[in-house]
Amino acid sequence: MTRALARLVSGPVAVFAAGLLAAQGLPPVPFPTGNPPTVNKALLGKALFWDEQLSSSKTVACGTCHLPSGGGSDPRTFASPQESMHPGADGLFGGPDDVGGSLGLPRIDPAGRYLGSVFGLGVQVGPRRSMSVVMAAYSPTLFWDGRAPSAFVDPVTNQVLLPASAALESQALLPFLNEVEMGHVGRTVTDLVDRVTNSVPLAMASNIPGPLAAFVAGRTYPQLFGLAFGTAVVTPARIAMAIATYERELVPDRTPFDLGTLSPIARLGEQVFNGVGRCNVCHAPPLFTDHNFVNLGVRPIAEDLGRSIVTGLPADRGAFRMPSLRNVALRGPFDHNGRLRTLDDVVAFYDRGGDFPPATPAITPLFLGAQQKRDLIAFLVELTDPRVAQGLPPFDRPTLWSESAFAPRTIGTASPGDGGALPRAIAVEPAILGTSRWTLALERATPGVPVWMLLSTGADPIGLNVFGAQLHVTPGPGLVGFVAGFTSGTTPGTGTLTLDLIVPADPSLHGLTMFGQWWVLNVAHQNPFSATAAFSFSLMR
Repeated sequence: MTRALARLVSGPVAVFAAGLLAAQGLPPVPFPTGNPPTVNKALLGKALFWDEQLSSSKTVACGTCHLPSGGGSDPRTFASPQESMHPGADGLFGGPDDVGGSLGLPRIDPAGRYLGSVFGLGVQVGPRRSMSVVMAAYSPTLFWDGRAPSAFVDPVTNQVLLPASAALESQALLPFLNEVEMGHVGRTVTDLVDRVTNSVPLAMASNIPGPLAAFVAGRTYPQLFGLAFGTAVVTPARIAMAIATYERELVPDRTPFDLGTLSPIARLGEQVFNGVGRCNVCHAPPLFTDHNFVNLGVRPIAEDLGRSIVTGLPADRGAFRMPSLRNVALRGPFDHNGRLRTLDDVVAFYDRGGDFPPATPAITPLFLGAQQKRDLIAFLVELTDPRVAQGLPPFDRPTLWSESAFAPRTIGTASPGDGGALPRAIAVEPAILGTSRWTLALERATPGVPVWMLLSTGADPIGLNVFGAQLHVTPGPGLVGFVAGFTSGTTPGTGTLTLDLIVPADPSLHGLTMFGQWWVLNVAHQNPFSATAAFSFSLMR
């Protein structure tokens, strides 16, 4: 970081160079003159970016959907395609318009009550594939539709604070306020400032990189803002500027392409890329993007109007921002809807000239040979910076709570209820000691019946058959149960219930793992009870 800051260039257009940008061919990273980079500001931005506490549910960080191992995008979309599926424009799951998006948080109100959505009471999924944060610093606008502009408007004063080169600042606050990604319904920047101010920096994270750990150690967020900005005042604009400063360090300039170490097959692929493949028309090096908005013919225009949602221009209907191809091999699935799963699928798509009209005139069949396709993919793979893939500085990061042993997991399987519906437990929130409202939820149950919550210190994935349902929490002295309430709903499989619990403020309980399971009375089923799978939760400070 210090070396990067030493490469600052001042002048009419301020720039921020990370590492050996000039030597590697990438231009200096633009930054707004009103937000010059500093070490402390970048460290503050890194803390904010990786802090799950700042979401309304305390389960999602900015980095959750932008992991280096996913090329700066969300690898969960590839690893868990069913869990990461959005129903698309028709609102129905299982259709050709479904979108591979990013898992966010349940739909909740300001008090933390679960409201339900097309995803039930569970975690929602975004309607587009997450874009990479790596290389985002070079883009004059951000998001697939470019709705984050170059000028940053202070959300408190509504005045232009940074007139140019500030797309990162314009983008930074929006996920915190989005009710699918990180926010509750109606969340405001004031709510965000309160959450930041009252959170212990990175309290839920582990394996925090050394420089970041030293920066946050024993300090509050206001104190960190004092180190970064000179006064211990947390504001929405400062949150945005700190995160943007951190993101400007994420420059992947040590690929084999940059170092001149392409393999022989990748060099052949480079010829395809710049020749018959015509990839360089939109993905010219060294940025490997022209930042334009193009309709590639991935899906019918009516499913997602893309850029025209922002501009209102008919010519922009179905057009989306052209991403950089640096680290593309880490980023599958591809395109704004995540429907092209592998690089082979991407090359095949372009080779056949797209799937739906009207596409840009540049998208026409290529008629590549099998070896040309292999060569091209080899070149794309070697646009990977190994530091990104391996999580090395500046792409190092903490381990998130959602990746840790503290995060809930499912044990066993559900036992069916009325209509054959399988009840589902919703357990996504961290069980933080002293929490006055820790919410569990039940859905897909029999409506209008009593429900029991069983808690135990053990669990069995096979379970014990009790009245036709599998008991997955371990019976014995460690088992407690109580009536949690009555389900709502009208027809079999529509019953829901939420349960709010107080977590004891006893530090000796830190690290204790417990297991829960919902049991539901059946009305019209051969077995008297149905049950969810069991779920784990670990108490933490």
